[in-house]
Amino acid sequence: MPIRPATPGALRLATCLAATLALLAPALITAEPAHASAKRVRLGSAADVSRGSWSGPAHTMNGSGGVVPATMTRAIDAIRGGTGTLDVVVIAASAPGSGSTTPECDTVMGLAGVNSCTTWTLTTRDDGNNSAANTDIRNAEFVYFAGGDQCDYADWKGTTLQTSVKSVVTKGGGSGGGSAGHHINSTVVYDACGGSVTSDEALYDPYDPAITFTTGMFAWPNYAGTINDSHFVTRDRMGRTMAFVARAIEDGLTTGGAAWGVGVDDGGSLFIDKNGRATAAGADTFVVLGDHRPERADPDRYLTYYDYKIWRLRPGQTYDFKNRPTCGYYLRSIVSGVPDRNLYSGTPVTNCG
Repeated sequence: MPIRPATPGALRLATCLAATLALLAPALITAEPAHASAKRVRLGSAADVSRGSWSGPAHTMNGSGGVVPATMTRAIDAIRGGTGTLDVVVIAASAPGSGSTTPECDTVMGLAGVNSCTTWTLTTRDDGNNSAANTDIRNAEFVYFAGGDQCDYADWKGTTLQTSVKSVVTKGGGSGGGSAGHHINSTVVYDACGGSVTSDEALYDPYDPAITFTTGMFAWPNYAGTINDSHFVTRDRMGRTMAFVARAIEDGLTTGGAAWGVGVDDGGSLFIDKNGRATAAGADTFVVLGDHRPERADPDRYLTYYDYKIWRLRPGQTYDFKNRPTCGYYLRSIVSGVPDRNLYSGTPVTNCG
């Protein structure tokens, strides 16, 4: 059958259809739902270490996001008992803003005793149930939570990831983190899901809507009753930690009518061994104990709390979280939202009797 040439009307129809599809194409593309995907980057050996037992647990609590080599080395050595190598997993809820895609693992791989370091970037709650990520976590001996937003980490409560991280510590491995990763490793987590809060705001109203907590995420041996805070001196966060401690006691988030704030400054890190002994490195760490109910902690009311007990740990100094000290602190109070002067220094009490 002979092929007939297209009529002018048909050509006009085809041209219109092509133009319409060209206009619709971007809309069709953007209408496609975006699916976040977990991303994995592994450095070092492709095979995990296989070993019957480990010598931890050990933890590192860092004031800013990066790995601190001094305390990470101590944790690695403690967990492996000084022999052999181990595997590390870094968990991040977002990719770094610039530079290397694996900044924590870049540092870790320069340390002795490391077989591999795997970075998992998990951006949704569902990623907490990612089977490949959880396999890597369970096979690791140390899990490090990167900096970012601790609300993203708190969202993984109840997922497989929470159970997997716990299993690493239970087998004698360890966990830690910096900034947001430091927050998530305490018993009571200031999760910042309602936004960030300043010291002034927290002292003026300890029930400010931005002060929200997550409990039941992790409870590490010897670290009960703690509320971590980061960038401590640099961002003047003593006041808000005092408010967090008062809230935890008032709301019954800790047991025994006491709570311990643990504030680590930028560049600082706290190494905690299996016996609960913590050693400061890099910059100062502050332990802030509230051991009674606040004199006043109510919504829309200034906080009043007398005699917080504060230990200032300079690099190299220690604090025993298993046998909590009853001496060596200085005292500071908050009265009607106004803190005492010199919150970050004081003469330690020595006659504690």
